[in-house]
Parts: sequence; C-alpha cells; structure tokens
Amino acid sequence: MVPIANLAEIPQGEGRLIEAAGTHLAVFHTRDGIFATQPDCPHKQGPLADGLTGTNTVMCPLHDRLFDLRTGAGLNTDCAIKTYALTLQEDGTILLAT
Repeated sequence: MVPIANLAEIPQGEGRLIEAAGTHLAVFHTRDGIFATQPDCPHKQGPLADGLTGTNTVMCPLHDRLFDLRTGAGLNTDCAIKTYALTLQEDGTILLAT
C-alpha cells in the first residue's frame, strides 16, 4: 500500500490529478467513497479529474462520456477506463493498493 493523498485535500464531489509511485491517477471523493482511475478519457484524452462526478460516476469534461467509478465501465460509450483499488485510513490517508 502506497500513501497518495489525504482525504481533506479532495473536496467531496471533486477529483484531483495525483502522481503516486510513478503513476498518474485521477482520484475522486464522492458521497459514496473514494475512487481512482486512469487520468485521461480513452476517447480524446480528456482530463477525467476535471470531470463532473456523481455518486459513483465521472463524466469526461470534453465529450460527456460517462464512466462508472467502481468498475470503469462506460455507461453511455463503448470505452472503458482502468480503476485502481484504494483504502482510506482513519486519519484520512488514502492508500493505493500495489
């Protein structure tokens, strides 16, 4: 497990681009938890951390492609995104599973 951020650094309903262990991640804090995905949309490389988030979704800011943050599945597209497992410690530290 690699510490990548503190939950206090990511306001609820937003995402942040974070580099951890040499990998760039889009990390999201939603009402339902924390999620991490690849940083760019596979359609036209839109910055997913800047996308609109829902409870378990993110919408690419460039072309409105919608993805499930839990599975990476495209909900209105045939594209999918890679997701990463995270753990939240009691002190707010977000850990990336390695």
